[in-house]
Amino acid sequence: MRRISWMLAMVLVLSALLAACGKKDAAAVVKDLNEVVGEMESYQGAGVMTLHTGETPQHYKVEVWHQKPSYYRIALTNAKKDVTQIVLRNDEGVFVLTPSQNKSFRFQSDWPDNQGQVYLYETLIRSITGDTTRQFADEKESYVFDVAANYNTHALVRQKIWLNKSDYAPKQVEVSDSNANVVVDVKFDSFKFGADFGKDAFDMQRNMTAAAEEGNKAGTDAGAAPAEKTDDAGEQSSANTPNAAGTDGAVSDGQSGVSEGAQQQGTEGTSGSEGAAGEPGSEEPTSAEPKESGSFGVIQPTYAPEGVKLKDDQILEEAGDYSVLLRYEGTYNYTIYEARPQDRAVSLAPSRLVDLGFTAGMISGDALQTLTWTSDGVEYRITSADLPENEMVRIATSMQEESGK
Repeated sequence: MRRISWMLAMVLVLSALLAACGKKDAAAVVKDLNEVVGEMESYQGAGVMTLHTGETPQHYKVEVWHQKPSYYRIALTNAKKDVTQIVLRNDEGVFVLTPSQNKSFRFQSDWPDNQGQVYLYETLIRSITGDTTRQFADEKESYVFDVAANYNTHALVRQKIWLNKSDYAPKQVEVSDSNANVVVDVKFDSFKFGADFGKDAFDMQRNMTAAAEEGNKAGTDAGAAPAEKTDDAGEQSSANTPNAAGTDGAVSDGQSGVSEGAQQQGTEGTSGSEGAAGEPGSEEPTSAEPKESGSFGVIQPTYAPEGVKLKDDQILEEAGDYSVLLRYEGTYNYTIYEARPQDRAVSLAPSRLVDLGFTAGMISGDALQTLTWTSDGVEYRITSADLPENEMVRIATSMQEESGK
């Protein structure tokens, strides 16, 4: 009897030792993550991002494609309004596309190397490996890291990242503020390493026209599909072809910021941050006839920095154009301009990409800075000489789900 008990005890001890040997600590997982990123050729992920920045949560479908060396395609679809915007990077530069409105902005930028997003795998792994004070937990099917958030805004402080134990694919991300309130939550429905994309998957023109070809479907249908879905797409320019041409969704030259040709309508182009800029704010009309811009009311932000109040608002209606100008004063002084842009090519001062969560915005100017973005067919501009960038982002975010009054 004693011998049986002793043998049972030995079995239990050996089982415990084997189980312990199978577990990985934070250092072992971090080592594996560095190897995964180093060997990674491509990936494709999809899920839902929720922003908890307003009175009610805002939900966005997000799809991310990446292929070495530096091709990216991010499609963000407003689940409520069914409007998709695409951030694209290929050999031509970085683009912000709104296919449903036939609008595009172009940059010469090293994004996302200088500013990552919460749904980019490299950004998440960089946050884990770069935080020496990281906290680690081993759950049933996930490794969980609690690390510092690094998203170029003081509002986001910490983040928890869930990785699948089997292949280190991301499962969920929660980004919190200084009060431990979750501000951004991303839940991945799928994530695949080694995704196979078609030759035109990262082509600007293909992504601009794909929405129309697919009946303006959003999310995973909003752009060029992986290789197995592009067999019937016809001949398209590859992502390596400079200045893909076309009359629909044409993009302006990233160096001059001026459209190439009178038929390139519906395009918003900004000069690249590394290219030569045109005169700030100058415009060169296309041959298109002006379209009537209906009223959308006055869209006011729900957030204002402490010590700031609305001074006045003006509705401007000239030659069929409808626009709104809001002026704020106090601790900071700034204006907000709202309009439905006409078909035109625009040359702006050098600008850079900034993450607004629900879309990508553009910051231009030096002493006088302007944040520009589009949402639901309306173009917004916040201009100020003293308003910090992080406050601009908070104001822009608070306007996302507001309707005109």
